Amino acid sequence: MTSSLEAEAARLRLPPGFQIKAFDSVGSTNDEAKALSRSGAPEGTVVWARRQESGRGRRGRAWTSPEGNLYSTTILRPGLPPAEAAQVSFVAALAIAETAESVLPDPGGVRCKWPNDVLVHDRKLSGILLESEPAPDGKVAWVVLGVGINLRHFPPTADYGATSLIAEGAPPMGPGALLEVYAEHLAAWYGRWRAHGFGPVRDAWMSRAKGLGGPILVRLADRTIPGTFADLDSDGVLLLDPTDGGPRQRIAAGDVFFAPPPADPRPPDS
Repeated sequence: MTSSLEAEAARLRLPPGFQIKAFDSVGSTNDEAKALSRSGAPEGTVVWARRQESGRGRRGRAWTSPEGNLYSTTILRPGLPPAEAAQVSFVAALAIAETAESVLPDPGGVRCKWPNDVLVHDRKLSGILLESEPAPDGKVAWVVLGVGINLRHFPPTADYGATSLIAEGAPPMGPGALLEVYAEHLAAWYGRWRAHGFGPVRDAWMSRAKGLGGPILVRLADRTIPGTFADLDSDGVLLLDPTDGGPRQRIAAGDVFFAPPPADPRPPDS
């Protein structure tokens, strides 16, 4: 028997080469997509769910997944070494940023935060989780690109503050309509990246970069380093000038913090 979500998915207008596997509920869209990838599902397969029972973000953090937001994972097969394939996170951030800009009354409030967050007025809108498996030749066999976008709900507490598209003034819309917009931008940026490399992606990301040239804290696994966000290297690594005057550092993985955002008078899920 076809579920209502499957029926809605069949009506969505998606870019060429995209196809949807829709679920009312899953443990994690990434886990479903990984199983499909291992069984040979083609590039462009999108796992979409109304809700996740055990969604997760970077470093195993729980990702709250109430019904009303967008939860999707897209299977990609770029055929690149792992370090290059990781640039998909910047591709996804741009797709999310352009999605937000296209539905919000103030697109100028959208910023990209290294390594892969999208902010609206300094509050977190989305999460991105990349997972992959190696191929025998040392490249990636596939990448699953998990994306959660806060459409109606956002958690009451988060490291950087959080928000949703509706709270920021987006018109009423459902997750399916949002998925159409996001998939269009993802297909466009993924195509540019595959055709022209990281350069155009880096330029577009830098034009929206939060905190470039200013003070930041970078939290690593074993320490926190204060410094200046100097640049983004040609491979997506953050370049940090430490406050203590030490040599410029290349940061491949970590969490970036700025000054706390102003107090938000809106209740969560407003």
